[in-house]
Amino acid sequence: MATETPVSGAPVGRHARPKLYYGYYIVGASLIAQLISTGAQNSVAGAFLRPMTHDLGWTRAQFTYGLTVSRFVAAGAGVFVGVWVDKYGGRRLMMAGSALFFISTWLTGSVTELWQWVVLRGFVLTIGASLVGNLVVNVTMSKWWVEKRGRMIGFAAMGVSLAGVVFPPLMSFLIEDFGWRMAWRILAFLCVALIIPTSLLMRRAPEDFGLHPDGRTPEEMQGRAGAVLAADFANSFTRKEALRTPALYLIVLSFGLGGVGLGTMLLQTIPFLTDQNFSLAQAASYSSLMSFFALISKAFWGWMTDRMAPNKLAAFAFVLSGFAISEIVYAAEAHSAIALVIGFSAVGWGFGGQIPLQETIWGSYFGRRYLGSVRSVAMPIALLIGAGAPLFVSWYYDAVGNYHGVFLGIGVLWFIAAGIVLLVRKPVKRPPVEAAAAA
Repeated sequence: MATETPVSGAPVGRHARPKLYYGYYIVGASLIAQLISTGAQNSVAGAFLRPMTHDLGWTRAQFTYGLTVSRFVAAGAGVFVGVWVDKYGGRRLMMAGSALFFISTWLTGSVTELWQWVVLRGFVLTIGASLVGNLVVNVTMSKWWVEKRGRMIGFAAMGVSLAGVVFPPLMSFLIEDFGWRMAWRILAFLCVALIIPTSLLMRRAPEDFGLHPDGRTPEEMQGRAGAVLAADFANSFTRKEALRTPALYLIVLSFGLGGVGLGTMLLQTIPFLTDQNFSLAQAASYSSLMSFFALISKAFWGWMTDRMAPNKLAAFAFVLSGFAISEIVYAAEAHSAIALVIGFSAVGWGFGGQIPLQETIWGSYFGRRYLGSVRSVAMPIALLIGAGAPLFVSWYYDAVGNYHGVFLGIGVLWFIAAGIVLLVRKPVKRPPVEAAAAA
């Protein structure tokens, strides 16, 4: 089944415990992988939008062609990626992804035609990100962690928000000092330098190496803790079984709608502010502030999943984001620095919960055994829900001349997503395996 090399430090005695559970290395690698996949695919887009459209004579709608195509490509790639991770793990996928990252970002620095941008951004970069990012690492972490799943996924998801803190100001600096073409080439080397060593740390599942989820010893696996882990495995839903549950479709719809707002904010925050006479540096600072609060909120959301139903937490996160984005629209128009700080801090805190809460829901509701297969059919649907959002937003801007209506509309979508996620109920496998029986 798995062909990856053994984990150094795996226990050799029946009751031995490794000094540091290898699952922590998986979490660290997942953080870096999400930092790069999100940074190179999404966080940099806002910084490049104006200089590229200005130099190449494109409209903003044309710039987003690559982003729109990207959604469909990611949806198609996800169908195969999840199944592969279930069977073989993510290492070889990530190595291939690093090569595609380098090729796409390096060549983007030389584009002169729109079709080149669409091919590189929409296809090559997107496939590379799909082989490195969210689906690969979160499915892997859900196999290594069960009892601490929410906290660990929340910590690793800090990489997504860290990308928003680091990449907008970094790319803005590189663009202003070296031009957007050289900025893409520098990004190419940065991606490869981080992804290759990260991929070498990835392993499919703890059982492949004589380990157990959460670092439990064989002795602990004979007790209550082992029974909980065994029940999670035994009650795992296959893809076919998951497709019969209402929960799958409600989760997909709620987080699909939520993802529309998340993607729009990552792409359009900088153009939204620079259009209202904020400097590029100021706009990048507000974007980084938003991502900073999304970053520090990850630990909060992960901690809370051990104390409260994750679907209720997700509803709160959606509502907070909905109110905050509405406040941002009016604060930007009034050029109120204090109000903008409050708004971007709040919206960052709110959408910072979307990834860890969603991944915790998937893992805890459908189990870890077939999670890659389940996510591989659910994730593409969620991506397709928001596939046309970047293009629609740009069309709206080209027609109206501002983003006000779009941002207010995103607030409404977040409120709708909150209502839908509250309807989600954990599915029950029939016949269910109780923790005691699984021991």
